[in-house]
Amino acid sequence: MQNFKSLLLISSMLFIGCAQLENWRSNNTLTREFQVKTSWVKQTTEKDNLGFRKINRMQPLIYNNMVIQSNGLDGITAFDKLNGQVRWKTAIKNGSEAGAAIINDRLFLGGSDGLFYSLNANTGEVIWTFPTQLEIISEPLVDSGIVYFLTGNNSMYALDAATGKQVWLYTRQDASNISIRGGAKPTLRNGTLYVGFSDGFLVALLSQNGAIKWEKQLNKNKKFKDLDSNPIIENDYLYVMGFDDKVYCLRAATGDQVWKFDQGGYGQGFISGDRYYFASTEEKFVALNKMTGEVIWTVAIKEGIATSAAAYKGMIIFGESQGKLNFVDSTNGKIMKTFDPGRGLMSQPVVDEKSNRVYFISNEANLYSLDIGWNYIKRIPYLN
Repeated sequence: MQNFKSLLLISSMLFIGCAQLENWRSNNTLTREFQVKTSWVKQTTEKDNLGFRKINRMQPLIYNNMVIQSNGLDGITAFDKLNGQVRWKTAIKNGSEAGAAIINDRLFLGGSDGLFYSLNANTGEVIWTFPTQLEIISEPLVDSGIVYFLTGNNSMYALDAATGKQVWLYTRQDASNISIRGGAKPTLRNGTLYVGFSDGFLVALLSQNGAIKWEKQLNKNKKFKDLDSNPIIENDYLYVMGFDDKVYCLRAATGDQVWKFDQGGYGQGFISGDRYYFASTEEKFVALNKMTGEVIWTVAIKEGIATSAAAYKGMIIFGESQGKLNFVDSTNGKIMKTFDPGRGLMSQPVVDEKSNRVYFISNEANLYSLDIGWNYIKRIPYLN
């Protein structure tokens, strides 16, 4: 009997000890957590804007340890990527609202002053300008020594990238007086240039001379017909969005429809794996199956509409026009983290995976550099 009591006591002590050990282990496990921290913030304007709010939506460019960013007020600036110190600054009257492109050491962008610019990307020195007499609010494309861009009156220009001389010009007439501010960046494949216009037409042009290969009217809305999204080509498929309309998957060779999804979008959609991601004009961010157009997941936007997005190690990063920057799990659309710059953003963020940083300009024309990534956090042990 005494042996039995001793065995029972030992068993009880072992049970308590194991329970305490398991409790200690559970409280000492490493928790994986996605973290976002501000590295630096810089004002991109020469002085505070005390007038009407300007649109700041250029996606930052990363080049030679610099982050190059324009604003919608007074110009474009190159900042040191690590600490945000100004490397160079070039004044542009009324700023530059749309995106820019860099090829070798040349920077190309359109201004709101009616000029298209070629700059030295290392110094900001103006190499040449080309007058269009209209503000340029679309991102340019540079390929094989030619720069292509769209102006606000539906004119597609092709210029010699070295000299700025006009190669060809294609113009469409839009009878509507109502249009969404912005314009599409063209897409080029095998000598064919694909671009959307404010009259709802997607046009395939021969890149050599601007001749029409085919044209399709996609957006037939009576109010907003704009095709302001940047077309994307993967394999033989062409993806494009109509504002307040639909997402279309077409045959690139002919423009024939493969599928359509009944929500409009704008800006830059993108493809990753078997999915097409885009910012919907119905206050959602959406992931579709790229082959069928079926919904995989959606994220409701709480403040405004979503920006175009960037990808980062299994995550999708996009902003809200009146709210926060969101970090979303690409598999299920779950929001993992948010960052609030104050008063929202229209800019598509850009990610530098080498340094694990994301950059974007806010609606207040402040350029943000954020440190991002997964960290393991050790829990504090607790014993009963």
